Amino acid sequence: MGYTEEAKGKKGRIFSVNFSGKKGVSKEAVGKGMLIEGFGLEGDAHSGPGLRQVSLLAAESIKKQAGCPTAKKKDAAVGPGDFAENITTEGLNIAQLNIGTKVKIGREAIIEISKIGKECHKYCAIYEKAGGCIMPREGVFAKVIKGGEITVGDEMEVLGDGK
Repeated sequence: MGYTEEAKGKKGRIFSVNFSGKKGVSKEAVGKGMLIEGFGLEGDAHSGPGLRQVSLLAAESIKKQAGCPTAKKKDAAVGPGDFAENITTEGLNIAQLNIGTKVKIGREAIIEISKIGKECHKYCAIYEKAGGCIMPREGVFAKVIKGGEITVGDEMEVLGDGK
C-alpha cells in the first residue's frame, strides 16, 4: 500500500507525548519521550516488538469525540492521552495515511504506519471515562524505523513509503 501521493510532504506537529506504565488506562502527558527503534516509546507499557510499537491519534479526532452527540457520557472531558495514544498529533490527518507510509518526527525519528484502528477491550477504563473509544476508527499504530527524542511542538512530515 503506502501513502497517497497528495500526502507526501504534508506536515503537522506533536500536540502531546503521552506515557503510561500500565495497559488499559489513559496515558499521562509527559512533554517528551524517546522513541526506540524496533520497540516504541521508552518505558511505555505498550512498547515492544511488532506492529503496534507506538500509537497516534489526532487532536482533531479527540475534539470531535468530545462534542459527539452519540457519546455515552455527555459531560466527559477528554483530552490528549485519554485514549491511550502515545502521540497526539495536530494538523496532519494521520487516520488517512496508508499502511507503509513513513513519517519523520522531530529531528531524527522515523515511524512507519503499520496498522489503522484496533480491536477494543470490552469496557476498559478509557471507555468508561470517555463513554466510547475512537481508537478503533481513527487511531493509528506505527513501527519505529529510526529512534530519537520527540517533544511537544516537534514537526511531523510525511516522507512517503520508500518505493
